[in-house]
Amino acid sequence: MSHHFDHHANPRTLLTPATLKVVDSIARAGHVPMHAMNAAQAKAAYAAAANVLELPVQKLARVEDFTIPARDCYALPARHYAPTHGTLPVLLYLHGGGFTVGNIATHDGLCRRLAHLAGCAVVSLDYRLAPEFKFPTAHEDSWDALQWIARHGAARGLDGTKLAIGGDSAGGTLSAACAIEARDHALPLALQFLFYPGCAGHQNTASHRRFAKGFVLDEANITYFFEQYIRTPADRDDWRFAPLDGLRADGFEADLSGVAPAWIGLAECDPLVDEGVQYADRLRMAGVAVDLEIYRGVVHEFIKMGRAISEAATAHADAARALRAAFHLT
Repeated sequence: MSHHFDHHANPRTLLTPATLKVVDSIARAGHVPMHAMNAAQAKAAYAAAANVLELPVQKLARVEDFTIPARDCYALPARHYAPTHGTLPVLLYLHGGGFTVGNIATHDGLCRRLAHLAGCAVVSLDYRLAPEFKFPTAHEDSWDALQWIARHGAARGLDGTKLAIGGDSAGGTLSAACAIEARDHALPLALQFLFYPGCAGHQNTASHRRFAKGFVLDEANITYFFEQYIRTPADRDDWRFAPLDGLRADGFEADLSGVAPAWIGLAECDPLVDEGVQYADRLRMAGVAVDLEIYRGVVHEFIKMGRAISEAATAHADAARALRAAFHLT
C-alpha cells in the first residue's frame, strides 16, 4: 500500500515513542471496532475508554449542571465550570465524537483543565447526537446555546460580552460553523478554538489516505459516524457540515471574512490534519487572524491522553494562553 501515499515510508515512523506505545496498546487490546457496533454500543464503548489516559481531575470552585433551551424547547444538558465565583468570560465547549458518541462526562477532564488554565468559565454542551438526531440538529443546538449564553448568561455569572467557542474533532466542526453564524448574526466572539476539527465534506485529502488505519481515528470509523449523522449525501456539501468546502443555499462557499480569530491545534498523524491546515489557510485568505499549531508525532484524540502523551498538556496550555489573550486576562 505504501506506494499510494508518497515517498515517506511507513507513516508509523512519524509517531513519538509515547504515541507509538498508545497506538500499539490499542491494537493489542483488540476491541471490536466502533463501525462494527450499533450506535448505542459505540456510545458506551467511547464513554468507557474516554478517560483512561486523562490527566488527574482538576478541582474547581464551581462545577454545576444546568440546561439551555434549544429552539424546539428541548432542554440541552450543560455543565458550567469556573475556577472562581463571580462573573467571568466564557468558552462554550463542544465535545468531539463524530456527532454520534461523546458527552459532557467524556470531556469533563479537558473542560476542567481549560477553565483552570485559562481562568475563564467553560460551558460544556450535550448537544443531541446521531443517529436519533440527524444533521443539522447538532449544529442548531450548538448555535442555540451560543446565543443563549450571549443573551442570558449573566444570570449564571457568564459574561456574554466576552464569549469564545471551541471544541475537538466534530466539536471543532460545530465551533467553526457557529463562528460563521455568529458573524452572520453580529454576535461578537473573542475566539474560535479548534482542536483537529473536521472541515471537509469528503474524506479525500492525502492525510485521509496516509493515516487511514492504525492512527486512532480510522477511516472506517469516520465513514460510520458520518453515515449516522447525515440524512442524504447532499448534507456533506452543506457548509454547516463542511465549513471548508461546503456550500450555502446560494451555491457559494461560506465567506469567512469577519469571523472570530482562530486558534487551531492539529495532530500531525491524523486523517484530519490536511483539512485543518486548509481551513487555516482559507481563514487567513479572508483576513482572519489565525494561530496554527501542529503537534508533531501525535494522533487524533491526543488531547485526551495526557497521562501517556506529554504533548496533550502542551496543547491545553497553548489553547488556554490563546483564550486568556482573547479575553484580556493575561
